[in-house]
Amino acid sequence: MKREDVLMEALPYIQQFHGKMIVIKLGGHAMVDPVVLENAIRDAVLLNYVGIRVVLVHGGGPEITEKMKQMGKESVFVAGLRVTDAETLEIAQMVLVGKINSNIVSLIAKCGARGVGLSGNDGSLIIARKMDPQKVKVGGVVQEVDLGHVGDIEWIDPAILHSLLENRYIPVVAPIAIDRAGNSLNINADTAAGDIAVALKAYKLINMTDVDGVMDSSRTNVFRKLSIDQANRLLKSGAIGEGMIPKVTSVINAVENGVGFAHIINGNIEHNLVLELFTREGVGTMITLK
Repeated sequence: MKREDVLMEALPYIQQFHGKMIVIKLGGHAMVDPVVLENAIRDAVLLNYVGIRVVLVHGGGPEITEKMKQMGKESVFVAGLRVTDAETLEIAQMVLVGKINSNIVSLIAKCGARGVGLSGNDGSLIIARKMDPQKVKVGGVVQEVDLGHVGDIEWIDPAILHSLLENRYIPVVAPIAIDRAGNSLNINADTAAGDIAVALKAYKLINMTDVDGVMDSSRTNVFRKLSIDQANRLLKSGAIGEGMIPKVTSVINAVENGVGFAHIINGNIEHNLVLELFTREGVGTMITLK
């Protein structure tokens, strides 16, 4: 398409989304590739400048794993969740809050906007409780495993996000929560993004990951649009791979609880965020209520 055609195709979407709230979860390769991350931040800043209120939530699992290796500590996962003892929690906070979060805020400034870094502890944004022990099979025997300082979200208080958004800041949220006794807990970033979108009554939730969207069982075709019923059937059939389960579950939960639309897109491809939002065809999977 010619450049002017691209701009004219985007116009009705820019009008439709102006003033709306969109929660974007940054994950996958973007967390370890500075070029991919900067491209994603540029797109988010563009959304901010055309009048969309943007909240960013980020992960950082690969960087936590790498930092643990550097410190001579092995990562252990149960049911896709990291077993988090006190030392691992300290490393996670160091990486998520001290490094990744501040780096994203710096990139937002570099692109000409204003970001504010937060964790779930700030303003009691994310209240969680310690996750119950998880049942897993070890050598054919079911055992209960305590994940340590890992949390289940109980409550989101979006007041601090509303204050920042009203003043045209872009909030950047790291997935660390606080319990009612004031202890920090590590939480799943996909779940945090979905729950924040629900609490904000966001118009859209966008999960940027390493795959092109929700795929069929052959892993060759991407579903461009799914209802939550269709997405649930794919989950139950086993067609959705293990790494995608928390992402799809999160977006289904968000749409079921009031978020207008949810999208899963490949964040590694330059400007996919803009193409998903501002073109008729899109580039990923959009999940809707019906």
